Amino acid sequence: MLYRRTAALRAAAATFMISIAEPKTGREAEKRFDWPLCYEAENHILAKIDSFLQRNQFARSVADRMLRETGTLFLDWVDHVVVGKSEAKVLEGLGYCKESSAEISLGQTVLWHPEAMLPRVILDPKATEFPSSIALRVDSIADFMLAHRLTGEADGLPLSQFRSLTLAEESDTCLEIIERRGYRGYLVKKKFDPAPFVKAQELWKTRPRLFASDEQGFSLTQQILDRVIDLVGQDVACSVVFEQERAYWQSRNRAAQIQKTRQDKLGLGWANHDHHTFRSSREHFVDLMRVLEKLGFERRERYYAGTQAGWGAQILEQPVEGIVAFCDVDLQPEETEIDFSREKLPPSPKLGTIGLWVGLHGESILESGLHHLECRFDYSLLRDQLAELNVNVMKPFSDFPFLKQAFTEGERWHVRRERAERLRDAALIDSKQFDQFMREGAIGSHLENLQRKGGFKGFNQKSVSVIIQATDPRLQHTGA
Repeated sequence: MLYRRTAALRAAAATFMISIAEPKTGREAEKRFDWPLCYEAENHILAKIDSFLQRNQFARSVADRMLRETGTLFLDWVDHVVVGKSEAKVLEGLGYCKESSAEISLGQTVLWHPEAMLPRVILDPKATEFPSSIALRVDSIADFMLAHRLTGEADGLPLSQFRSLTLAEESDTCLEIIERRGYRGYLVKKKFDPAPFVKAQELWKTRPRLFASDEQGFSLTQQILDRVIDLVGQDVACSVVFEQERAYWQSRNRAAQIQKTRQDKLGLGWANHDHHTFRSSREHFVDLMRVLEKLGFERRERYYAGTQAGWGAQILEQPVEGIVAFCDVDLQPEETEIDFSREKLPPSPKLGTIGLWVGLHGESILESGLHHLECRFDYSLLRDQLAELNVNVMKPFSDFPFLKQAFTEGERWHVRRERAERLRDAALIDSKQFDQFMREGAIGSHLENLQRKGGFKGFNQKSVSVIIQATDPRLQHTGA
């Protein structure tokens, strides 16, 4: 399959996005989200990985176990590939660019693809045409070693920003396992004090989530976030915050617990995450943006689906940590021209799917936690594997050659009476709905099964509209 290889594929991809002129600078750049399909670049990287796996038996075994035991693809765990400098022209022709900001060993060059979700490539004068090394990113090197009964000692101090372990040296190749925490380079730091990091972890993990008012909640959350950033800096703070947000979400979602156990048996963790979805009220969406801005997030796509499904979304990416946040909010049909990520939205006389979810469960950054974590898998394989474990996957809401997405069936949460009463008293739900939520609770969270191809980085606005409508809490009662 070649880059944008057929007219049909181009047409399918085009349905995802709004055509907007090439951006200039500043806020105009935030409007660009016409992500291309980069099949040729992806196929080149896959061929390199296949060449490596043919030469490295241990890596080949790990790749096979990833598929069989976790439903994940080796590609989606690869942090970087090391090849010879003779590859430079080929990679540049496929869209790769030099990443001059990355700290790297003398004589090496880092290339990255700015328009595709593909591993970085290190050009090394000592490397050969086939990859001399491939690095897998995991949450914990120690957990990976324990899972595979490996011996050795990682290079880099525990909890530091970059650690690596070289193993399985076979046929002029070696597999490397790495950890990253708010660092985009490739050099191990010899000095590191873990105390500030541990304190930052504890502050975010134990922060209050339940408040008398959301205003109070956001105020205290900002104060705690400031302390975390003062302790470890912006990029490491991002790593700390999202590690704990995933843990909180997982503690409230059975499908997540089952899949995490499967991935932990191989010592992988959640390093295959694709994006984290937050839901917010109209009143506090700008407050959520301020939290993410402090963590170094930059705005990407912004969706206006008010006329379709009564929602909008701002997508943001943290360029160093590589984390993507998908932030949902209710929108009115006429609110298609405002930048709702910067301008506070006025109150609405009715609640859409997202506003009702927040009303029942709380703000994602406060009481409720993430609505879902989306990770990269072999879509069909994971669906079948989870079914054997009594975890059902809903009908896909994206089913394209380059993007497949589906939620696991939702986790039903208890609804606090005071929340439901507040909605009823404001005439935002009726008495029948109040009784339903008190009796049955309401759908809270999901794990999302996703598979990308062609390095596609984007999302499907129309398909997201369908799943948002389908998961409206008013429709999700047990007698439906």
